[in-house]
Amino acid sequence: MPKETSHRGDELKTLGWSEHDVSRYVELWEYRQRWGAMNLEREDRQFLRKAEHALPAIPTGRAAAKKAINEKTYYKWIRFHLDAMKAAEADMALAEGQEGAWPVLLEVELRLLDHYQPVLGLPDTLKAKAIGPVRETLATQAAALGTTQPYDFQAALNELKKTESSRWRHLRDNDGSDRTYPLLNAEAVPGFRNEAHREIQAVMRGTFPSLAETEKEELPEE
Repeated sequence: MPKETSHRGDELKTLGWSEHDVSRYVELWEYRQRWGAMNLEREDRQFLRKAEHALPAIPTGRAAAKKAINEKTYYKWIRFHLDAMKAAEADMALAEGQEGAWPVLLEVELRLLDHYQPVLGLPDTLKAKAIGPVRETLATQAAALGTTQPYDFQAALNELKKTESSRWRHLRDNDGSDRTYPLLNAEAVPGFRNEAHREIQAVMRGTFPSLAETEKEELPEE
């Protein structure tokens, strides 16, 4: 039987599985791809087998559909944190044209992912951790130049985990006590966005294994 290279959550949906069960299947499938079935709880292994038994066999010669970049776990993880910040900004009474530095950083990263289309398997996502210190440095610079407001960087994910099984990690690798949320004036946003673009693009092109031989030209700044 051909080996699957992506999950088949969409097929479970067509079979009538609930959104919750489909999400659980996708999380478990991706976890097994990274760490192996031995690291799953017995109940999770049973659930995964049940889901896979419900799926029709893949016909010989059929290539598994390539997952779109915005369906990759890493991309969705970045998108989740971006959406949480945008929702929080709606209650911050920002000045006209003012933007949070962190959403700018994540928007830049998503734009670069859309351009380069990396595989975003385990080798890429391990190297992507190098983007974390870049975000921290740029955010610190932004905080020194503008105003700040408090923001709980862990709250949205903690709330999600109350209702859904998720192995996503927090965006920042700290204890959550630093809630400094830098705000950029309208005039400062373009320059900050371009600097973030240069720094993050350099990490992606220079470290992601799936981009080691990319023929794509560098994405111009906005």
